[in-house]
Amino acid sequence: MPGSSMMSILILVLLLVVMYFLMIRPQKKREKETNAMRAGIQVGDEIVTIGGICGKVVKTKEETIIIQVGSDKVKMEMMRWSVSKVVKEGPRHIDRAADDFDEVADAEEKEARKSKPRRMKKAAPVEEAPEEVVEEAEEVVEEAEAVEEAVEVPVEEEE
Repeated sequence: MPGSSMMSILILVLLLVVMYFLMIRPQKKREKETNAMRAGIQVGDEIVTIGGICGKVVKTKEETIIIQVGSDKVKMEMMRWSVSKVVKEGPRHIDRAADDFDEVADAEEKEARKSKPRRMKKAAPVEEAPEEVVEEAEEVVEEAEAVEEAVEVPVEEEE
C-alpha cells in the first residue's frame, strides 16, 4: 500500500509538470509577446482591434490610443488592450542602423548650419589671395560636395 500511494502522488506531480510545460508556459509566452506588441504601438501603425475594427493610429497615450477609421477619417479612442494585432507598422519603425545613419547625418547638417552666419555684414576690401590658397579652397569645396552627395539618402514614398 505505501508504494502504490507514493506511485500515485508521483504520477500526479508528473501530470502537473507536463501540463505546465504544454499549456501554462506557452500561454504566458504569448501573453508577454502580446503585451510587448501593445506597448510598442506607435503613430502611423495600422491595427485591428479585438472587435474587428481596422484603423490607423493617430495618437497614443499611456492607456489609450486614438485611431482613424474609414474614408470619412472618423477618430475613435480605444484602450490599448483592445488591439488584436498590428497589420502594418508605420514609418517611424526604422532599422537601428538606418536610424544611427540618420542621426550622424543630422549632426553633420546641424554643424554645417552653425558654421554659417545668420546675417552677412559688409565685408572689408579683401586683398588677392595667393594661388595656393585658392587651389586649397577649391579642393575643400570639391570634398564637401562629395560628402554631401554621399550623405543624401533617397526617401521611398509609401503607396
